[in-house]
Amino acid sequence: MNSNQDGKKVKRPPLQVDQHLCFALYSANLAMHKVYRQQLAALNITYPQYLVMLVLWVQDDVTVSEIGEQLFLDSATLTPLLKRLETAGLVRRQRSRQDERQVVVTLTDQGRELQARAAAIPEAVQCATACDTGTMAALKEQLDMLRTNLNRAG
Repeated sequence: MNSNQDGKKVKRPPLQVDQHLCFALYSANLAMHKVYRQQLAALNITYPQYLVMLVLWVQDDVTVSEIGEQLFLDSATLTPLLKRLETAGLVRRQRSRQDERQVVVTLTDQGRELQARAAAIPEAVQCATACDTGTMAALKEQLDMLRTNLNRAG
């Protein structure tokens, strides 16, 4: 409820679904995942698996918790992803020698080779967005800030 000029409470009509920021984010996310699904089909990996591979292609030999921090995923979500990647022969999981409680994830040769096959994906996705590099960078910055603010509020 809002107040009008006389200070009386005025009931606002509910917003339609397409007027909500959350729906814009949700539906854009669905569309983005569809594009990635098409791109990743040839690699035989899912989008969440691709995110894990992106982390490992930048820095190999990292702990499950380090991957989780970068991807905002807990170990309960990450562990099944890693098991499927290991079954596919793309990664290897083993206990850390320094701390037995930690599991370290390492790329296999097959996992490293997949990087070359995935190299064209970012450009294909950018092309699908019909956005120039500057627009993409600005959108990413705004979304990063939105995520940070929402995490603080939650």
